Amino acid sequence: MGEKFFLLLPWIIILWGAVSLLIGYWWRKYVAERTMAAAEKRAREIIQEAENLVQSKKREIDLEAKEMVFRLRADFERETRNKRREMQFQEKRLQQREFNLERKAELLEKKEAELSEREKNIQAKENAALEKEKAYLALMEEEKKHLEKVSQMSREEARNELLKAMEEEARKEALKLQRKIEEEARENAEKTAREIILGAMQRLASEEASESTVSVVSLPNDEVKGRIIGREGRNIRAFEAATGVDLIVDDTPEAVTISSFNLFRREIARLSLERLVVDGRIHPGRIEEVVDKVKKELEEKIVQEGTNAIFEVGLENVNPELVKLLGRLKYRTSFGQNVLQHSKEAAFLAAMIASDLGLDSKLARRAALFHDIGKAVDQEVEGTHPEIGAELLRKYGENEIVVQAAMSHHQDTTVATPYTLLTAVADAISATRPGARRDTLEKYLRRIEDLEKIASSFKGVDTAYAISAGREVRVIVKPDQTTDEDAHILAREIAKKIEENLQYIGQVRVTVIREKRETEIAK
Repeated sequence: MGEKFFLLLPWIIILWGAVSLLIGYWWRKYVAERTMAAAEKRAREIIQEAENLVQSKKREIDLEAKEMVFRLRADFERETRNKRREMQFQEKRLQQREFNLERKAELLEKKEAELSEREKNIQAKENAALEKEKAYLALMEEEKKHLEKVSQMSREEARNELLKAMEEEARKEALKLQRKIEEEARENAEKTAREIILGAMQRLASEEASESTVSVVSLPNDEVKGRIIGREGRNIRAFEAATGVDLIVDDTPEAVTISSFNLFRREIARLSLERLVVDGRIHPGRIEEVVDKVKKELEEKIVQEGTNAIFEVGLENVNPELVKLLGRLKYRTSFGQNVLQHSKEAAFLAAMIASDLGLDSKLARRAALFHDIGKAVDQEVEGTHPEIGAELLRKYGENEIVVQAAMSHHQDTTVATPYTLLTAVADAISATRPGARRDTLEKYLRRIEDLEKIASSFKGVDTAYAISAGREVRVIVKPDQTTDEDAHILAREIAKKIEENLQYIGQVRVTVIREKRETEIAK
């Protein structure tokens, strides 16, 4: 039995192997069929998902197209409104010019009437002087005869006595006449100066410009903010390092804020960020590339702005470096006033006043245009802007009169030429016109408080009030401690102390009021 088993064992093993092969073949076939069925099912699912995705994308494209249509329509409406506002503004400017021309005609007529009246007054004074002279001669003859009759003096002694009396009387009359002439001259000088300045101000119609310390950049959506910030803030750090500004990304919808006191840097940052948002590629390398490109373009724009200003004012033979510095003033403000616009206004005003005074209007225009040139680099160079401007003008070969005007237009040094005074006057008019400059509430309140404190510090002052936005101080004094003469001296001392201790634009009028009332009751 055992021998048969061993003889059959190989056959059993072969049979088992064949059965195993058949079972394995069948199982692989079964698994392959199942796999193919699952793959076909998955393929059908993928095809269905693709069809759904195509439908979804189609709906998104339709929505984007509708949004674009709405956006284009809104842009068209906004542009239409802007054009309408611009037309209204131009109409207002034309009306203002017509009003200015009418006002100028009225002033000319009034001036002619005043001149005629003045000629009449002069003729009347001459006639009165002739009559008085005749009266004096008659009086002298009467006095001679009277003295010869009633006195024992000789004719020569009487003559000397009479001459002495007449000399004393004439001296008194001369003093009165001198005082009257001085008052008339002062009134006429103030009136003439006022007419010249008002005429120049009316002839110059300039637009008001104001700048702030921030710029807002609109974004297409809030998702762009994440790309602007970048991973761990690397994009925003690279942008701030390249431009030198502060980029504020807050909860304001679809907008970011650029903050900097340097208007030139802020403009570079604004243009660069707008280009990066449109381009969509925001990373440190791309940021540096775009910022460098914008800087070059803005440098070219600065030269163009300076050239336009030179052409507008009508100057010639200006050093190219001065043209570039002048263009930089477009991106510089002083108390909220654009410095380039202020310089052009001052140039026009100085030329008009110089023309009325018989001076060289072209030289006055040149001096006033470059008087604030130091402000183009005063944030980068140490020193005051008059000193910096004078050095730059002297360096680039400007006339010494222009250099002195830039150095002394705040009257910090000795005034050497009349063009310096012209520049100072034009600078003050442009800086103090309504709407030219603005001040913070804190500085305004501090200036008002300092004015009232200085006025109240003098003996005999009861109360003091700063009015007209700090342009005038009214001081009420105690009448029993201050006389009328003391009031005049007090006003001068208060004005002098204000000049020494405060910095302000224009002038401050000091008015001292002394009032004394006496009351009695009738019973």
